[in-house]
Amino acid sequence: MMSTYQPLSFVDSMHNSPADAPTPNTTADLFKLVKINPEDYRQQTRKATWIIIVTFVALAMLCSSLLVMFFGEPGGDNLRLNIAGVATGVFSTAALVRQIFSKQPWMAANMYGWKLKRNLMSVTNIMHLVKNGVAEHNPAALKLLRFYHLGLIQMHQLDGNTGEISQMVHEVDAHKQHMQDLGIDCDQDTLDPAWIQAVKTQS
Repeated sequence: MMSTYQPLSFVDSMHNSPADAPTPNTTADLFKLVKINPEDYRQQTRKATWIIIVTFVALAMLCSSLLVMFFGEPGGDNLRLNIAGVATGVFSTAALVRQIFSKQPWMAANMYGWKLKRNLMSVTNIMHLVKNGVAEHNPAALKLLRFYHLGLIQMHQLDGNTGEISQMVHEVDAHKQHMQDLGIDCDQDTLDPAWIQAVKTQS
């Protein structure tokens, strides 16, 4: 992982850097692994999480207060209005995250982590097909599993789960050697949706 990572560099790498940014594709969205310093990643995600929490608390309190002010009874039981205010705060915060926060530089790390896990899950969901394809030397399945291994290692690094990585070493190295024996490039840091379709089709 990069040791010279800076917060703004991460944003630039996702959007501008020709070396690290996802490769543009007119036919399908490709997800590319980006080099990130795990410590800086966790620092950014903690910062973004606190911003979202503070936003939610403020909105929930504001909505609850307004509902009680306009529809409540002085000295009465306004529990339902308070609950409604909290629910409104939840939906409002979710809308802000989706429509505004997700486009902000300070949310870049969170968005990358979410996309990484979502793309890994797309492979996990068909892992039985992937392993069948690997056993049959299907190039798409071989590349798909290699990307999955690289992505899973990065996810554990970002989350600080070094123990999980150590348990993967044997499987990852064995698959890498398998690809090398077949003359297939092991540098598979981009997920091509066509691989998933090819694996599904072969099944």
